[in-house]
Amino acid sequence: MPKLKIAALPDDKPVKVATELPASVHRDLVAYAEALAHESGQRIDPVKLIAPMLARFMATDRGFAKARRTGQSPRVGEGEG
Repeated sequence: MPKLKIAALPDDKPVKVATELPASVHRDLVAYAEALAHESGQRIDPVKLIAPMLARFMATDRGFAKARRTGQSPRVGEGEG
């Protein structure tokens, strides 16, 4: 099995956010949690994966990083990668 991009979940003070996910995204999130549990040997609540996935996405978005460096608001759809 290929190495997953999300590894250990950091222990951080949470901020409660309520949102709705499309059913297909929820199914994929559950499947990802199952794959992670298979790889790591520990069961993971799929909801706990949302924050590290979003953090990884933002950390690897070059357009967002550039906008943060220059103090500008990124424009949706105009990212570099």
